[in-house]
Amino acid sequence: AMRRQRRIRQTSRSHPYAILVSNRSGLADCSNVTQFSLQSRSFEDLCRRDLLRILAATVGGAISCRQLLSQFQETSLNSHAPQFGVSGIQRYRVGVRVVAQGGRCRDIYATLPVPMDWPEQGVRIVDEDTTTDIRRLRFRDLNGAARQMIVEIPDLAAGREAKAIVTYELERSAILAPQTTDDLRLPSKSDHDLRIFLRPSPYIESRNSSIVRLMRETTKDVEGWSKVEAIYDVVRQRVEYRNGELKGAARALADGWGDCEELTCLFIAMARAAGIPARTVWVEGHCYPEFYLVCPEDKGYWYPCQAAGARSFGSMPDLLPILQKGDNFRDPDRPGRSLRYVSEFIRGSAIGGAGSPRVIWVREGA
Repeated sequence: AMRRQRRIRQTSRSHPYAILVSNRSGLADCSNVTQFSLQSRSFEDLCRRDLLRILAATVGGAISCRQLLSQFQETSLNSHAPQFGVSGIQRYRVGVRVVAQGGRCRDIYATLPVPMDWPEQGVRIVDEDTTTDIRRLRFRDLNGAARQMIVEIPDLAAGREAKAIVTYELERSAILAPQTTDDLRLPSKSDHDLRIFLRPSPYIESRNSSIVRLMRETTKDVEGWSKVEAIYDVVRQRVEYRNGELKGAARALADGWGDCEELTCLFIAMARAAGIPARTVWVEGHCYPEFYLVCPEDKGYWYPCQAAGARSFGSMPDLLPILQKGDNFRDPDRPGRSLRYVSEFIRGSAIGGAGSPRVIWVREGA
């Protein structure tokens, strides 16, 4: 397997023509993910200048902080709900460029993941840069967990470049831990919408015997929030952060090392084995898990945690763009396949067999 590309702020890739499916999400080295907690002071101790400096470092200066919200801002009357912390605004550009090399090409069809709204992230399009070769530019959602931009190019003359690049403005908020956790509990197994987050996914082997055994040893005599936190701590104790090829939860546990994907996979696998819904959150250059618990009023919430990097359980200080949430997607253009990440895809044909388009995927800060 190929080693993962390690670039956070920009991913622009060129490929020969064919049916292209990216297998990796372009994850960055997460051994030292910038966290506000690394500053050895809590949020309430940070002054405005400190926050602005840390925010700039977190995303390479691409975020401009529009407002710094109080740590104790109420997002819900329920003290079990996650709260929002600091908020930052950034621009993010995604798209595709196609150059017809060696001849004319036709019926080019491409899809690529784009940001979407989440409780902690607001998204709006501020610019669309397209050439006249683009017949149609549209968007579709995959089960409310990922959004794709669809680009159609009916005909592309030899030597010509077609492009479709969309610039987004994202407002991303940090997430703070809930005020009350001692009475949170696991949801009912009858909740149909959560079943997908309890089943195995690619590289998340929640029925693996070693994973199930470790889960049982770890969660004995603990429930609710404490049960999830026990899983979180043992994953970070048992798996050393180290870059390498994608290998999934079971191998990471056996080898004792892995990167942010393996740590995330193992946490999710153990949580699901324990009956706790969990999913992967894919951000630019990184990923982390979320887990789902229910309060006494039967209202459920998703809570994040940082599997790799500085300890952050039930909260998330990072302001990186959220690309998608989940790890078992179904893409209409890739029938019969279970996708852990919705990657770029393209197909088409060359006239007379002469054309060989060059494809460049664009994903970068704007």
